[in-house]
Amino acid sequence: MKKELRELKGVGEKTEKLFQKIGVRDTEDLLRYYPRDYETYEEPIPISGLEEGTIASIRGSVVTGVYVNQVRNLQVVTITAADESGRIPVVWFNMPYLRSTLKKGSVFIFRGRVVRKQRQLQLEHPEIFTPAAYEEIMYSLQPVYSLTAGLTGKTIIKLLKTVLSEQNLQMEYLPEEYRERYHLADYNFAVRTIHFPKNREELLAARKRLVFDEFLMFILAVQLLKEKTEEAPNYFSMKQTWTTEQIIENLPYKLTSAQLNTWHEIERDLCGQALMSRLVQGDVGSGKTILAFLAMVMASENGCQAALMVPTEVLARQHYEAFLKLKEEQGLACRPILLTGSNTAKEKRERYEMIASGEADIIIGTHALIQEKITYKRLGLVITDEQHRFGVKQREALTTKGNPPNVLVMSATPIPRTLAIILYGDLDISVIDELPARRLPIKNCVVGTSYRPKAYTFIEKQVREGRQAYIICPMVEESEGLDAENVLDYTQKLKDIFPKDIRIDYLHGKMKPKEKNHVMEQFADGEIQILVSTTVVEVGVNVPNATVMMVENAERFGLAQLHQLRGRVGRGEYQSYCIFMQGNDVKETSRRLEILNKSNDGFYIAGEDLKLRGPGDLFGIRQSGLMEFKIGDIYNDADILKTASEAAGEILALDPDLMLPQHTALKEKLMYFMKEDLENLGL
Repeated sequence: MKKELRELKGVGEKTEKLFQKIGVRDTEDLLRYYPRDYETYEEPIPISGLEEGTIASIRGSVVTGVYVNQVRNLQVVTITAADESGRIPVVWFNMPYLRSTLKKGSVFIFRGRVVRKQRQLQLEHPEIFTPAAYEEIMYSLQPVYSLTAGLTGKTIIKLLKTVLSEQNLQMEYLPEEYRERYHLADYNFAVRTIHFPKNREELLAARKRLVFDEFLMFILAVQLLKEKTEEAPNYFSMKQTWTTEQIIENLPYKLTSAQLNTWHEIERDLCGQALMSRLVQGDVGSGKTILAFLAMVMASENGCQAALMVPTEVLARQHYEAFLKLKEEQGLACRPILLTGSNTAKEKRERYEMIASGEADIIIGTHALIQEKITYKRLGLVITDEQHRFGVKQREALTTKGNPPNVLVMSATPIPRTLAIILYGDLDISVIDELPARRLPIKNCVVGTSYRPKAYTFIEKQVREGRQAYIICPMVEESEGLDAENVLDYTQKLKDIFPKDIRIDYLHGKMKPKEKNHVMEQFADGEIQILVSTTVVEVGVNVPNATVMMVENAERFGLAQLHQLRGRVGRGEYQSYCIFMQGNDVKETSRRLEILNKSNDGFYIAGEDLKLRGPGDLFGIRQSGLMEFKIGDIYNDADILKTASEAAGEILALDPDLMLPQHTALKEKLMYFMKEDLENLGL
């Protein structure tokens, strides 16, 4: 039974708020808050065997007193630990209370990162165990969760153990024949084991089952949506217009043959008897936006309204301004408006009236287009940009506002066709597989960290020529046990390195939407020269003046995501560059990054990424950032995706409405999955 977190022992208002920050409101959410990684507690090694850059455990006696020094705003606690093979300084930060624990002569197991300071190895901020406590967890896999300030992994683990011990076994909803055929673990086993696996084999079995379930629910939802769409007639059947032909003729560049083919498919769909549901897949910079604009003009010329929904306010504003420019240049009669969350209440009211009366026929905006109380007069076409930032339910939400409109989905995510057919099962697929001739290919290089000073000199030279640069880091702030660059410290470091007249700022997902928009706008307007960011810029903003992207710890990202990030540069007339900074010297990593070095073709890269990342590559789990799956990864888990698709097809062929007794529990689970999706959208 699902319970609110407040009903659990030990959860007060403060703890409840912290859990809400990470999206956990009830016990069901908590069970689905999967670890982001696991730590293995190996046998302690002799101090003489410690190596720089590793995480290791030692069994040592405290052989000195405890020293506490104040260094700027940090309290640094130091002891020396020793065993038969040698001694090593051990350091903690802001933990003065350790004075009472670390008595001289006592023996502990210390587990932490080995670093080199002033030519000497030391153990930094290790965990402390009694030998007996360490023995209990030795060789086990301990979960590591994504946290927020004030919330510890220990709190999450304690609460999970409480919930799992009190929870009644859930009814198994997957028919036995599929569990047997695909060698899938029992659901209750999987939920318990994903958090507390005894070994790697158990973990892989649990993960496989949960990934299968997630994909199965998604595909069933997509297929049910497809049926609705297929049954729906096109209430907004249109006629071809001369206006779109004239726009194509008058453009300052020629459309590529791939763009023209896709345009003819869109045109044919809009004129057809059945509703259009089409996905246009095209690499970054392949020219999808102009096709969206042409479709919107065609809708307007046919007396319909068209809505374009994009993931960020800055991008919405850029599209709006680009459309206004096209309208002026081509003398178009349509009336475009911009609608975003930051419009004032008065602006929103005025714009709702213009939409309801039909005065506005081109509506460009963010989620606001489906979340707000909008009544469209004659919405005939909806275009969503960057499909994976929206869900199946958003597409459905749009189709419930009056008669269902034609739907066009634009995606720059290069998903191999076999997977795209499964994931976008309710959509026809067009692929734009050539770049406009006027685009200069991006120059790439993969380098080690010793290249950094040269990279900074190069970035400064580009800035002096009037250009801008992105620097991508894998983390927002410093995190225990993770040796990777983070946005906040890195920004400060760059401010100390670069001359004061070069403006450097940062951007990350934990900032408030208003702050993010402000920073993106300043970067787009050229006020910020160097933007240090996490991957939030992946679908953000069009800055033709940005010519350099440097990605720190490139090995921590999936290739498809790195390619997507790289697409933020090379959007203007200037030569652009991408520097992939490799934070380790692992040969396998170099081989993966070399693929990016050689090719700018997203589809080729996605295919190669699939080949290189085996299904056992557990810790690439959340690398692609696609489709917002909680645990599945469409590249990593391509095989599971295919089997889930096969199972969904069979289930629906036998029982299209899931009315048979053996599917009752499955239908309940699916309804919960779809309802949760809607709640996440605030619908």
